[in-house]
Amino acid sequence: MKGSGASVVSIHPYFKVHAGKLDEFKSLLADFVAKTKTEEKCLCYDFSIQNDEVIHCRESYIGAEGVLTHLDNVGEILGKALAISDLLRLEFHGPAAELEKLKEPLADLNPDWFEFETGV
Repeated sequence: MKGSGASVVSIHPYFKVHAGKLDEFKSLLADFVAKTKTEEKCLCYDFSIQNDEVIHCRESYIGAEGVLTHLDNVGEILGKALAISDLLRLEFHGPAAELEKLKEPLADLNPDWFEFETGV
C-alpha cells in the first residue's frame, strides 16, 4: 500500500445535482478520473450515485500535499460541477497533523474535519 493511517487523508464530498443536470454532471466524471489518474499521491478515487440526484466521491491521498495537488489539478472541472450542483457536505478525514496543513488553505470550503484515531 502506498500510504498508511499515519499519512492518508480522505475527502468525502456530496453533490446534489440540480434538476435536469444529471447527465451533464455525469459527463464530467470521466474528466475528473482522467485528471486524477495522473496524480502519484492518489490512493483511491471513485464516484457513486444515490437516487439519481446525489453524487459522492470517495477519494484518498497521501498527506495534505496529495490533497492540495489534487484540488489544484481538478479545479477547473470542479468549478463546472459546482455550477450545476450544490455541495451538500464536505468531509476531510485524516491524521491531525495533516488536517492542520489543510485548514487554512481550505477554510472557505467550510468542511467537517475528522481526526484519525485508529484502524488497520
